[in-house]
Amino acid sequence: MNILKLSKPYEFEGKTFTQINFDGIENLCAADMITVQKILERQGNITILPEMSLEYACYIAARVTKHPVEFFKGLSCQDAIKLKNIVTEFFFGSE
Repeated sequence: MNILKLSKPYEFEGKTFTQINFDGIENLCAADMITVQKILERQGNITILPEMSLEYACYIAARVTKHPVEFFKGLSCQDAIKLKNIVTEFFFGSE
């Protein structure tokens, strides 16, 4: 189970969150990664390894959880790094 436990309660659009469920991350496919990369490129964000960036992780998280990307961009720095770790560990973790 992929759960991000937030360091403190987080309010977004009138709701309070203490954790974020990433269970759907296993359902991602290459097309999702390509879509996110194209979004970032249209914004002028071109990197050699986009999947290592925090912004890429925010967009991937938005696809997985169905929360808007703004939800993730508003996380505390500590929780944002936890988010990035969940995404990058999913992509690069070993079995």
